[in-house]
Amino acid sequence: MDKVVAGNRAVWEQASMKHVREYDELLEQARGEGRLFARERELLAPVLAEAPVVVHFQSGHGLDDVALVKAGAKSVVGVDYSSVAAGAAQRRAGDVGVSCQYVVAEVPGVPIRDASADLVYTGKGALIWMRDIDAWARDAARVVRPGGHLFVYEGHPAVPLWTWDEDEPRIRPDRSYFAESHVNDTFPGNGAQEWQWTLGQIVTAVTRAGLRLQILEEYAEPFWRPQDDTTAAAWSGRLPNSYALLAQKPL
Repeated sequence: MDKVVAGNRAVWEQASMKHVREYDELLEQARGEGRLFARERELLAPVLAEAPVVVHFQSGHGLDDVALVKAGAKSVVGVDYSSVAAGAAQRRAGDVGVSCQYVVAEVPGVPIRDASADLVYTGKGALIWMRDIDAWARDAARVVRPGGHLFVYEGHPAVPLWTWDEDEPRIRPDRSYFAESHVNDTFPGNGAQEWQWTLGQIVTAVTRAGLRLQILEEYAEPFWRPQDDTTAAAWSGRLPNSYALLAQKPL
């Protein structure tokens, strides 16, 4: 693990204490439906109907994993380089009684057997921490079985450009869509270095890894807001704020 990744990991170990401090609140959500969005459920319905074995790259708080099991997944293995996040997620899965296991490891390079998953799931703030998008895509393609799927539900690569002004959407003067990286200046990743992958680079990495693109959709609605009551003109429907990608490994 190089210095930049190690620094990011330290930031996320600290930020993941939020999952411990708010354990009871997150547990209550886990006992409900978890954290899958309606469109995620729709896109994944045919896959989840087959009771897939799922590997979740950068699993974070684990609420998505609980939701995947409740929606039909046979089991989920979450991989995250934060021991704090993985530990809290494992405890929560045990309290809810779902088949989720957690591994503390860096992505890419996950210690999961080749062709062992029917579905690799990731997103909601994951790909910005990948300094090598091609290595990430190859790892996903390695882990998924022939006929299996990769699913990404993620913040749109253009999101770092938008200001949160309420009157008009504006572009930050210190950001570029084509920049290699930038420093995160908001919670929870304040001070960490993000990598700026374009949508074209992400799709190219997935297809170059041998996966066949099936669905690519863009949405105006962001997957995350700093506070539930926060409003911004950039979220009013004129700009892309999130996307979904579904790809399949050929038989």
